Amino acid sequence: MDIKNDLSMEQTILEVAEKLFLEKGFTSTSTTEIARVAGCNQALVHYYFRTKDNLFNTIFEKKFRMLFEHLYASQNFGNISFSEKVRHAVESHFDLLTNNPKLPLLVATELSRLPENLKNLRNKLQAVPFELFTRLNNELQQEIDEGRARKIELIDIIITMVTLNAGLFMLLPIANGILQLDEEHTKELLAHRRNENVQVILNYIKP
Repeated sequence: MDIKNDLSMEQTILEVAEKLFLEKGFTSTSTTEIARVAGCNQALVHYYFRTKDNLFNTIFEKKFRMLFEHLYASQNFGNISFSEKVRHAVESHFDLLTNNPKLPLLVATELSRLPENLKNLRNKLQAVPFELFTRLNNELQQEIDEGRARKIELIDIIITMVTLNAGLFMLLPIANGILQLDEEHTKELLAHRRNENVQVILNYIKP
């Protein structure tokens, strides 16, 4: 088998599956449809990924890993302040969702359907989030000790960030349906909410 073509088809299947999963959800997407859109036969999909669950979990893990990589990057900016790291984390998370607007609903739906997926993801990605959480938590504690932040838990900041950012993208289709926003107004709304969410979280941290 041609290795280059082999890798190319595997990537094509992943890209097609990701698009269909995001558009239709796991249950409504079949490997037959994935194969048809990817331009291969169903046997090839099973050859690379064995089952639809394995294919979905590969994509699911990639998206979660991408999120942690975005957040982890905020720790590599030298001597910037804790508040600037929080700003970068919120903006990076928001930008990730802007590029994957259907991801929050898919995650919420599939974790409700198969809650064990969260445990599997945690086990696979344990090192990165634990290191990131520990480092940020130490910096937050220093901010609290020096009076630059109120007494607050890091998990509260993370939950607030995810709620504000992901909640917007879950509600956006409803807002578009009611307000009939065109592409330009949607971009303006997203840019405004990106800045507002940063300010809400920074104000939430202040003493």
